[in-house]
Amino acid sequence: MTQSVVVQVGQCGNQIGCCFWDLALREHAAVNQKGIYDEAISSFFRNVDTRVIGDGGSISKGKIRSLKARAVLIDMEEGVVNEILQGPLRDVFDSKQLITDVSGSGNNWAVGHNVFGSLYQEQILEKLRKSAEQCDCLQCFFIIHSMGGGTGSGLGTFLLKVLKDEFPEVYRFVTSVYPSGEDDVITSPYNSILAMKELNEHADCVLPIDNQSLFDIISKIDVIVNSGKLGKTVKPKSLVTSSARALKNRQEKPFDAMNNIVANLLLNLTSSARFEGSLNMDLNEISMNLVPFPQLHYLVSSLTPLYTLADVNIPPRRLDQMFSDAFSKDHQLIQADPKHSLYLACALMVRGNVQISDLRRNIERLKPSLQFVSWNQEGWKTSLCSVPPVGHSHSLLALANNTCVKPTFVELRERFMRLYKKKAHLHHYLQVEGMEESSFTEAVSSLSALIQEYNQLDATKSMPVQDFPRLSIAM
Repeated sequence: MTQSVVVQVGQCGNQIGCCFWDLALREHAAVNQKGIYDEAISSFFRNVDTRVIGDGGSISKGKIRSLKARAVLIDMEEGVVNEILQGPLRDVFDSKQLITDVSGSGNNWAVGHNVFGSLYQEQILEKLRKSAEQCDCLQCFFIIHSMGGGTGSGLGTFLLKVLKDEFPEVYRFVTSVYPSGEDDVITSPYNSILAMKELNEHADCVLPIDNQSLFDIISKIDVIVNSGKLGKTVKPKSLVTSSARALKNRQEKPFDAMNNIVANLLLNLTSSARFEGSLNMDLNEISMNLVPFPQLHYLVSSLTPLYTLADVNIPPRRLDQMFSDAFSKDHQLIQADPKHSLYLACALMVRGNVQISDLRRNIERLKPSLQFVSWNQEGWKTSLCSVPPVGHSHSLLALANNTCVKPTFVELRERFMRLYKKKAHLHHYLQVEGMEESSFTEAVSSLSALIQEYNQLDATKSMPVQDFPRLSIAM
């Protein structure tokens, strides 16, 4: 069994990470009722005997003593990390695996990347090495951050290069939360474009998440709850709504439910690595099968059932409807419509009581309505995990390498250019040591090159699919 380490950077990264650990603990508690430390739990947790001082307290098997998350928490403000450490998850995190400052990055990528990157590089490396040493077989780093602020975008992408240099063989999966057009951080387009260049160069896979899409999903859930048509009862063990308890004394805000959707995405993404199934998908297989070209590593994600993640008493979706939902624009975690764009490849990660025949039947049913590149008409990767999410009979995570991600990047570039043409707020960045105006031109050129690659793929949409002759085998 392999292990993964989660690195949560900045306010957004730590809030999503907090939700992830809360849900992961509840998921394993529902499956592992005997309290035995097994391979499934070891993928993200260490078992520690807290009575032993130092590193000798790790226990590889037997009863669970005290679970410690395989995590590194980084934020240049103390607020969110302190809330976590005072909340119900305080014992899950090792205090030696935290890095905090008090001043914050001031919504400035350059401060996060250049100033705090240099200042904390050795500490970050030390904690990453420590986490790696505590794994028998480290397979993946999951980085969770936002693109719009200073710490998440700047220090988050600095960390990505550190991981690539120090652990070149370990996969780097990045969950990046992109700002909406109504974002309250004026400099978020600068931060996002500067961060995008680093993601292009140093990530293996990026799962872009759009704040606006998350907000729209939560708004639709609220409408359903308040309409009274399907019952207003929210289940007591809601997977989206109940995780707010993980942060001490917090009133539940829309962000709590939004963060929980992203946490559920990560739970389903790692389910095959954590639980048994008739058709397992290793994390390295995602990159191998879905990323045909190095820079085109942005995967659009959709999650179903999605509205029932709010655990409103909505009648469960029929199995076939669940597959259809995964390809509708209402279920995408960025504002995109994959059915009207071009697929390079697609992965379906199914959990629960679903048969391989169900999977194959639905792929055959959906294939005529989906357009794949001519050279990869059979570009499907599938997995079946027998353990469903808590409170559900089945679920589906779809990951699509699809040109529908392009409008998100185009809009981001337009917002960047509106500021950059006026040179607005540029001086805040240029006064940081190591920052030059060429950093901006190189970053937007990198993004433009990525957009052009998607344009070239889109240009092939109308091309006829070549039916190559197959090798005949004499019997």
